Amino acid sequence: MTVRPGRRPVRGRTPFAVLVVVLLAAGLFGLLALNTALNEGSFELSRLQKRTTVLTDEQQGLQHQIDQNSAPDALAKRAAELGMVPAGGMAFLDVQNGGKVLGKPGPAQDSPPVKRSTAEPWPMKQQPSPSAQQSAPAPAATAGDAVVQINPGVPAAPAASAAASPAAPAPSRGAGR
Repeated sequence: MTVRPGRRPVRGRTPFAVLVVVLLAAGLFGLLALNTALNEGSFELSRLQKRTTVLTDEQQGLQHQIDQNSAPDALAKRAAELGMVPAGGMAFLDVQNGGKVLGKPGPAQDSPPVKRSTAEPWPMKQQPSPSAQQSAPAPAATAGDAVVQINPGVPAAPAASAAASPAAPAPSRGAGR
């Protein structure tokens, strides 16, 4: 082996330069992808926060409605609309002392006549059949007569049935009998 002075072995700088450029490009693309993912997460977070605000407002509005409808005065008004009357004397059983009755029980006081509610507590979903409506002939009206149509699917009022049969006993109102 002989060593020649002045001549060095040639190393290529091109592969090193290519490697550095590839690493820089990969780093930049990685940062771009990370930034894009963070921005998408930020937009999703903003959308969910707005949705949470809307749902919270709706929930608070519904809770306010529930609070208003469950207030004692609102319940008493709704009960009166349904024809309910306040209870009479209240009595309680003291089970721990052998079933002793505490208080004086009494019937509900219904001194003024209670107006029947126009709201149906359990609305009927069945409508009278068209054949039943067609089979009932409509009365002919003259100039001086008032026209009254009776729906065959709805029972007549108690006053009308009492007027039709005077010997029928009047319905009694009792407190839980």
